[in-house]
Amino acid sequence: MHPRLLEAVRNNAVWCEAVCVSHGLPGRFGERAWTNPARTPMHYPDAISLTPDATVTDVLDGIDTGSGASVKDSFATLDLSAAGFTVLFEARWIHRRAGTPGEEWQVVTDPRILPEGVFRPDLIADDTITLLRDTSGNSAALNTSDSVVGVSNVSGDDPWPGIVAMAARLHPGRDLVGYEDEAPEGFTAIGPLRVWLKD
Repeated sequence: MHPRLLEAVRNNAVWCEAVCVSHGLPGRFGERAWTNPARTPMHYPDAISLTPDATVTDVLDGIDTGSGASVKDSFATLDLSAAGFTVLFEARWIHRRAGTPGEEWQVVTDPRILPEGVFRPDLIADDTITLLRDTSGNSAALNTSDSVVGVSNVSGDDPWPGIVAMAARLHPGRDLVGYEDEAPEGFTAIGPLRVWLKD
């Protein structure tokens, strides 16, 4: 197992918890899974396995397993088909050693310019979270946990060089983690994951 994999998984769960809390929907961190008893915001899972030995029971017991439920199987080890779930997509956890400061993006500090939907003003006030954008329309979210910086909600045309540079300026010396379909240039794929959805 890659030495940063567990940190990447936990960092992502911390990010999902922060988004849910900003919607008034706090979840719960257990020993092997993060779960949320309420239906989470769109594109966010109701449960995340935190360790490779997490079981189906660990991820399903703390959530509403009705239609629309989703589970991030962080190690692609669970079979949720018997519970009525199907694989929505597969991806790879990614890692990159800390970069060097360079290209500047804007840190979003004004709630009025947040994209509509999932991002709430409380995220701006959270000192572990930084929402970024540049003048070309590229955007991303950074969140810190343990010794890593998580990168998520990446959009735009070739945003990665700017994200890496901005993360290095804001969080010098911290490695970057996240997940994508394929590892961007300069990143290494460090483990598989699956997201399951119940119709």
